[in-house]
Amino acid sequence: MAGCAWNRPHPATLDFARFARIDAAIGGVIAERRMPGAVFHLERAGMAYQKAYGNHSYEAGAAAVTPATVFDAASLTKVVATAPSVMLLAEDGRVDLDAPLVRYLPECAGQGRDPITVRHLLTHTSGLPAGLPATPAWHGLTRALALACSRTPTDAPGTAFRYSDVNYILLGELVRRVSGQPLDRFADERIFAPLGMRDSRFVPLPAMAPARIAPTQRLPGEAPRLLQGEVHDPTARRMDGVAGSAGMFTTARDLARFARMLLAGGELDGVRVLSRDSVRLMTTAQSGPAIVAQRGMGMDIDSPFARPRGTLFPVGSYGHTGFTGCILWIDPASGTFYVLLSNRVYPDGQNNILDLYATLGTLAAEAVAGFDFAALRNAKAPE
Repeated sequence: MAGCAWNRPHPATLDFARFARIDAAIGGVIAERRMPGAVFHLERAGMAYQKAYGNHSYEAGAAAVTPATVFDAASLTKVVATAPSVMLLAEDGRVDLDAPLVRYLPECAGQGRDPITVRHLLTHTSGLPAGLPATPAWHGLTRALALACSRTPTDAPGTAFRYSDVNYILLGELVRRVSGQPLDRFADERIFAPLGMRDSRFVPLPAMAPARIAPTQRLPGEAPRLLQGEVHDPTARRMDGVAGSAGMFTTARDLARFARMLLAGGELDGVRVLSRDSVRLMTTAQSGPAIVAQRGMGMDIDSPFARPRGTLFPVGSYGHTGFTGCILWIDPASGTFYVLLSNRVYPDGQNNILDLYATLGTLAAEAVAGFDFAALRNAKAPE
């Protein structure tokens, strides 16, 4: 384990005695070879604990993970790049969140898709299926959009929750269509650069040295190759690395800056990135009273995917995960957040660390000094 750093202002807002249990939980998963390495960051009120664990891979001589290691963040793309980009366009008056998708993507009309709104896409209540087919083989944005627009809802829009990459592929295209910029450029100009997220980007090569990036998978075949700086998600890879559903690479430092911005109501270091209302819509339940799962316009609040909440953080905390082994979880009640970045998919995509997600959520809350989670544990999420 390497790269430990923590800041401890007074009065203490984190219980440093609890950090060893976090280290043991992450170290145990690495020892079981369920992920080669990871970076963990826990922060509350200016006090932070950050540590790097393990190596980039299992091979002899593999580089040690450091706090500066860049990871493929997979579906964290949805809530760090895509959803905020849509909210910014809404703030600009160029997108109506309750308008039908076909206002912006008219080619998606028909076959039950006309009632789908931007809100439905953001909250995963569109009724669209989870993903795009891989066969027959396809490539490029044009084909991805055609496939996404041909999907038929299996539930009436607004009546059921189904987590769907298709929703965010369509939102990524909406950003491009409305702003005139591809999602990666828009997110860089309006989110990453203003926040000082200096290592966050789509398609990091060749701008970034491959040695800084944790590899994700060894692809088999006649010409096997290692994915290191090339997006892991197969659909995003077919889209040349820029999709609303996946494609962002980042560091724990950058995600911490993003989390601080959300906790501060959309502003960080004197720079306003999102309006307070946009933050509220992203991070409080917007999926409708008829749907059991609670989702913001981006963030997960209480759904089958909310494992990183653990057993102590209350409903009303929010966050998201990424398939590659990533977590961003934020509790506004205590002003706490934590980040996990890992490459658990190395080398073949078969490792499972879902138990670690729940464990880290509980251990992170236990490390919050002097806060009574028991009073909030079963509280209703704020409207």
